[in-house]
Amino acid sequence: MDVLPVNAALGAAAKVSYVARGLIDAGFGTTRPVAVSMRPGRPRPGDFVLCEVTAIGQHKVLGQRDGVRNTLFPGDRIVVAYGGRYAPDQFEAEVPGDLGPCHLAAAGGIAAHVVSKHAKMAPPTALEPLGLLVDEAGDVLNLRSLARPAIAFPTTRPTVLAVVGSSMNAGKTTAVASLVRGLALAGHRVGAAKITGTGAPGDPTLMAAAGAAHVLDFTDLGHPSTYQLASWEVVSLLEQAIAQLAAERVDVAVLEIADGILQQETAALLETPRFHACVDRVLFAAADAMSAVAGARTLKQLGLPIVALTGLVTAAPLAMGEAARASDVPVVPSHDLALPQVATRILGAPTPVDPARTPTELAALAGAAEAAA
Repeated sequence: MDVLPVNAALGAAAKVSYVARGLIDAGFGTTRPVAVSMRPGRPRPGDFVLCEVTAIGQHKVLGQRDGVRNTLFPGDRIVVAYGGRYAPDQFEAEVPGDLGPCHLAAAGGIAAHVVSKHAKMAPPTALEPLGLLVDEAGDVLNLRSLARPAIAFPTTRPTVLAVVGSSMNAGKTTAVASLVRGLALAGHRVGAAKITGTGAPGDPTLMAAAGAAHVLDFTDLGHPSTYQLASWEVVSLLEQAIAQLAAERVDVAVLEIADGILQQETAALLETPRFHACVDRVLFAAADAMSAVAGARTLKQLGLPIVALTGLVTAAPLAMGEAARASDVPVVPSHDLALPQVATRILGAPTPVDPARTPTELAALAGAAEAAA
């Protein structure tokens, strides 16, 4: 077992991915030693691994904390985690059966074996694992060991809004960020979370920039990806995200559910009684009018409280008109969700009075949001 030379940021040895950022927060490489081991065996989802980049493919940058994108070069050493990926527009990938050559399946730091790809994708960036990261006791470091401690589900929870979609790249994240912005401008203390998907810094960074008082995703709860998780594990992520945001005293929680409603983990989650019990209102982001109408119908059949159609479909006035004529669910342009009066209408509650802001200040904030939109 070779000792891995690291400095305060692990940067002397490697570039640390977004998924592996918790190693730095936990002091590994500074107050706590890190080593690498090529012990035989099948890696587990979440195991941290030091890899060398052997060939640049589709992913040319490594996503790091706070949205930093670090350009990759052949010969770079990177700290990533094993995990799967389900991304119809990019890659399908699974945790490999050994420590042999593998791929960078997602820029946020997912090491995996790519089994299929979208026709427009280049071959994946190639990795050569140099060893699993182990702690001072010789135990393999896993993302689960760095997860936030689980807390009890609150007896009184915030109002929960969930954004689901027709597919990957349907405009869910833009809708979430806009809704966070509008609710924050209306005086709410908003929390935001991504419940499912593949670990990446872009979405949490955008949520924070939009004005969320507290942001987290499933990587904070111990999972590099939610692909192939059991239904009960995904439900647990939903409950823990709400509990964690409630502990931060938010009064509204905006949740993003990745991919489309036909994706297996998402479909299973939407059918569970706990999702129905935990979520007060649902927005559906669609890529086009047909998927908007079909999605609204599906959510109604599931008995979910859908309150708006939004997403990429709202970029095209003609498509918006088609969706509006074919569905009785209101069609709301994504960027209009950033207006406090629109976000408050979606929330279905009166705007709270913030004693720290005068009526003049609130009016100015509303005007700024309208100008930005």
